[in-house]
Amino acid sequence: MITKKNPLFLLVFLLFTCFCTQAQKNAVLGFYNVENLYDTEKDPIADDSEFLPNGAYQWTQERYEHKLKNLAFAISEMGKEHGGVVVLGVCEVENERVLNDLVAQDALKPLNYKVAHHDSPDYRGVDVAFIYQGDRFEFISKKPHTLTIPDNPRFKTRDQLLLVGVLDKTDTLYLIANHWPSKRGGEARSAPLRMAAAILTKSIVDSLLSLNTNAKIVVMGDLNDNPTAKSIVNGLNAKGKKSDVKPSDIFNPMWKMYKDGIGSYAYQDNWELIDQIMVSFALLNAKPNSYKFVSAHVFNPNFLKTKAGSFQGYPFRSYAGGNYAGGYSDHFPVYIVLKFND
Repeated sequence: MITKKNPLFLLVFLLFTCFCTQAQKNAVLGFYNVENLYDTEKDPIADDSEFLPNGAYQWTQERYEHKLKNLAFAISEMGKEHGGVVVLGVCEVENERVLNDLVAQDALKPLNYKVAHHDSPDYRGVDVAFIYQGDRFEFISKKPHTLTIPDNPRFKTRDQLLLVGVLDKTDTLYLIANHWPSKRGGEARSAPLRMAAAILTKSIVDSLLSLNTNAKIVVMGDLNDNPTAKSIVNGLNAKGKKSDVKPSDIFNPMWKMYKDGIGSYAYQDNWELIDQIMVSFALLNAKPNSYKFVSAHVFNPNFLKTKAGSFQGYPFRSYAGGNYAGGYSDHFPVYIVLKFND
């Protein structure tokens, strides 16, 4: 029998305490394109007709609830060995309701997630947003930034959302969630739109650094460009090597991962790393008693992969070839680990 006087009980207790202490000294920040997380009700403004019970995808309440359960499980497993995801940026969410439904799932309830959402002007009605552990991340503010194209006043896309909060009563973090314009219409036609999005992100970063040169900034999102693209290298001025990063720069740890052949999204048998997380100089050179960047990851366990067929190994998505597959998303999520620098 195991009791408090039993050496085995004491050993288990000490190991558990050690694990919890180590996990608390880490903080996981992630991003997930959840692929068309729509509810089943007609949006009064945006075109969500495909994702209705009588729409092209026959998006029923049962399928909606199944996707919520799948996504919640995936999120609960991300960075689990480091204490779970403290803040998660998401994109392709229809509204605040779907996020509230998501964090209410059994798999996520123990983490006490809160929601930070803003309605974007996107024609499809999808937004970027955040969920965050209310016990570890203290919300301060959120602010949307709208991308405009001067010579195309009818252009509409997702806003970039800035979330400000305090991590573990220690560090103020500035997180920018992105979902840059897609490559629809071809690379030549769409590249200027992503360059404009990159310049907008850079302007947000520069504004924050002008107020505080030691601001701990995290840029995350589905950028629809790889780490070597001009939008990221030139527009955002992101550096792929730590040694090249100056106080005014952003470090992109996904650059080396992409060079090593790691991807988060597959298209026509080519892997791309369009889901990225980057950090400012202050997170690379953290002072004592604060958090520091240590690693970046693509979260791609077997349960998130298609098991068989022509898409074997690809992200296990909700629909494949127009048919309902009952999966998670067409993207793998990504995350970074911060470690407390004591």
